[in-house]
Amino acid sequence: MTQRGDELIQNRRANLVRLIERGVDPYPPRFTRTHTTKAATLRFERAEARNPNVAPKATLAGRITRLRDMGRASFVDILDGDGSIQIFLQRNVLNGQYELIKELDLGDFIGVKGTLMRTKSGEISLAARELTVLAKAVRPPPEKWHGLQDQEKRYRQRYLDLMSNRDVLEIMRMRSRIISGIRRFFDRHGFLEVDTPVLVPIPAGAMAQPFETHHNALDRTLYLRIATELYLKRLIVGGIDKVYELGRVFRNEGIDQDHNPEFTLLESYEAYADYTTVMTMVEEMVSSVALAAVGSITTTFDGNEIDFTPPWPRLSLLEAIKTHSGIDINDYPDAESLAERLRKSDVPVTYGESRGRLIDKLVSTYVEPGLIQPTFLIDYPVEMSPLAKAKSDAPHLTERFEAFAGGMEIANSFTELNDPAVQRQRLEEQEELRKRYQGEDLDRMDEDFLVALEHGMPPTGGLGMGIDRLVMLLTGQRSIRDVVLFPQIRNIL
Repeated sequence: MTQRGDELIQNRRANLVRLIERGVDPYPPRFTRTHTTKAATLRFERAEARNPNVAPKATLAGRITRLRDMGRASFVDILDGDGSIQIFLQRNVLNGQYELIKELDLGDFIGVKGTLMRTKSGEISLAARELTVLAKAVRPPPEKWHGLQDQEKRYRQRYLDLMSNRDVLEIMRMRSRIISGIRRFFDRHGFLEVDTPVLVPIPAGAMAQPFETHHNALDRTLYLRIATELYLKRLIVGGIDKVYELGRVFRNEGIDQDHNPEFTLLESYEAYADYTTVMTMVEEMVSSVALAAVGSITTTFDGNEIDFTPPWPRLSLLEAIKTHSGIDINDYPDAESLAERLRKSDVPVTYGESRGRLIDKLVSTYVEPGLIQPTFLIDYPVEMSPLAKAKSDAPHLTERFEAFAGGMEIANSFTELNDPAVQRQRLEEQEELRKRYQGEDLDRMDEDFLVALEHGMPPTGGLGMGIDRLVMLLTGQRSIRDVVLFPQIRNIL
């Protein structure tokens, strides 16, 4: 900390000592307010409209953001979760309490009781009759409320970011409204919300590297879940026809604008549905949630206006790759030949990558960046989709879609594979590929899931959606770290 910063803290600690010497508790256990600043302002406006001579009373509380001491009177601005309001303090009204102003600093919390009024300049204020210190801040607020500029500090000390950047608070409120809207959508459509284990013995259900831990009492290795899929399908087997979960999943992967090692995932499963049913559901859900949470079906993201109005285009994955890259992957039936073709197109290919991973590279390099408007890419090769049912008329493809918008993936869906023999074969192939391509993330064998499947699972449509990316799109934020309150960041060197 700078010498100036140390001096500010020392001054504040001295003010704290003086408050205590005055017999003031600088951290009282409770304070009852009657209104938020926004509610108080609205109450005054309504009262004023009925009778300008009536001065409604209110008890307010908040953090000091501005303090002007003019001797016999002072003006203080306080900020709460709803907004700010000016407080008018007079020596002849507060008497001995007025002396407390000398020990107050920016960032302190105070409570005030009085009457609402409008100043000569027209600003709605509260004329205080009582003043209570609620919390003494011994560290100064960031940059005198002009906002933090250091991005890393914003993420590392999010409380300072929320203090100084009110737009951040609004984004987080919108995030909450979006998640609430998703829950209302699924509840309204008859889905049951459930919780599945976070600590799992086998990190299956997705192609990702897990975080590993050890359970002392059980003396066994466990993993933080990378998906909720296989547990939710067990519930479909058990007879819950519509089920969903909103929860955190954990993937030990890189960090960039679109990726955070822990993120919020929505997964839903509906019996007697397929991936076309899920497509329609996703269109309806996203558009209705957008309208309810942010007030519009269109949003601006990365300089582009994105329209979520259904229906969204449905593009064949293979055709999209061919159109944008000039490569027909059907001409390259194995990993070696496809890798050689990618090298000719200057797509980075490391030694020994599976065909599924190479196809994914084609999508991310040539197709995904151009999918700005909401779009479904459909019918993925089997080697990319070990948990999806094959198309009856094209068994080398699966009934799978990924939804894209703003140039990034936001959802993934299958007509779920429910043949236990085929599912076992697919997962055994994944294990063989794991041995062959040891640096690659592949799905894992889960014997208990296969046993569950052998008891019979009806035709099912499944969905996985990254909530953080959806929030990014609906709030216009280009980095996932701006829609997560506490993103993972590097250690301070």
